[in-house]
Amino acid sequence: MPISETWLLPDGVADVLPEQAQVIETLRRQALDFLANRGYQLVYTPFIEYIESLSSLSESNQDLDLATFKVIDQLSGRLLGVRADMTPQVARIDAHVHPVEGVARYCYAGTVLHTKPQGFNTTRTPLQLGAELFGSDSIDADVELIDVMISLLEKTGFADGIHLDLGHVGLFRSMVKVAGLNKATERQLSDLYQRKALPELAEFTQDLNFGADFYTLGRYASDLAALQTHLSAEVIADAEFKHAFDALKTTQSEIQARWPNLQMGIDVVELRSYHYHTGLMYAVYAPNRAAPLAQGGRYDGIGEHFGRARPATGFSCDLYALSAGRFQQNSLVVAPKGTQTDLIQAIEHTRAQGMSVIQLLGQDDLTTLPYATHQLVNVAGQWTVEQI
Repeated sequence: MPISETWLLPDGVADVLPEQAQVIETLRRQALDFLANRGYQLVYTPFIEYIESLSSLSESNQDLDLATFKVIDQLSGRLLGVRADMTPQVARIDAHVHPVEGVARYCYAGTVLHTKPQGFNTTRTPLQLGAELFGSDSIDADVELIDVMISLLEKTGFADGIHLDLGHVGLFRSMVKVAGLNKATERQLSDLYQRKALPELAEFTQDLNFGADFYTLGRYASDLAALQTHLSAEVIADAEFKHAFDALKTTQSEIQARWPNLQMGIDVVELRSYHYHTGLMYAVYAPNRAAPLAQGGRYDGIGEHFGRARPATGFSCDLYALSAGRFQQNSLVVAPKGTQTDLIQAIEHTRAQGMSVIQLLGQDDLTTLPYATHQLVNVAGQWTVEQI
């Protein structure tokens, strides 16, 4: 590689410069402090693990498996994976490293690595922050996580105009079981729902067992009342369908009661990560942003891979995405050279006030510090901070 190109980074990887790095770090601290206040314990997980450990989700989520970088460990000869998601690692902690009896709450923040960008104009190295709750299969746990997620976004400056989308994979999954569909047909239906392709859905379901119901699910995906009216009595009476439907209605009602001004929508055929989610799914969107600010859902049994299956629900977000478009220029005070006592005391006093202070070096003057905003000057024997 020519010397002129050695500073280039791979596609989807970027440096974070001071003006945005400060915003991201402030967000991280605010978020982790908030989650700690809500009872979520902070954990740090390793950047790399044996691939078997990271496969607790990838076995049921091929997208995650494809997103995971794999390398050979030079010490053991075994295959390692660089984490593409921190949820499997937290599940491992819950199952074996810190096996709490009863409900356990954890939070985390760390860089993950993806083999390819997971969306348009996204990084391959997101700074993932999230919260997970293990040990409760109650709808109250899902409501708590959604409330925490919305509160966190409000805390970090996204109070206005956000929109919550709710779904539940149990509706589609129970109908597939009732209709006795094979995996190939299930995948085709899932794809049609994801693309919102109603004309294709109408044609595809014409000769399908319970075809009218599958079309109804897509047509009235955002209207629970209409869905209940138009679905067949056999589908409505199915115990698994009824459980999922009631859970979705209850969650919608409870979140609306807690957040009366929140814009909320239902989409029962939003089947992202369908293969590993087991129940309620949720995502928060902001105006003029295509990707969700934060998203999550229920994934019961995730710890089974580690020998301890537990109910679980959680959410995550990318702090880089949350900070997009935000920049912060910090104040910087320049002090003159010198070791006199009153100058050193003035510098320490200014730093104690929360301002950053640097002293000039060698032959430096203010022209060598174009990013400085203030200077420490001696006026009539008193050191004061003046704006440049």
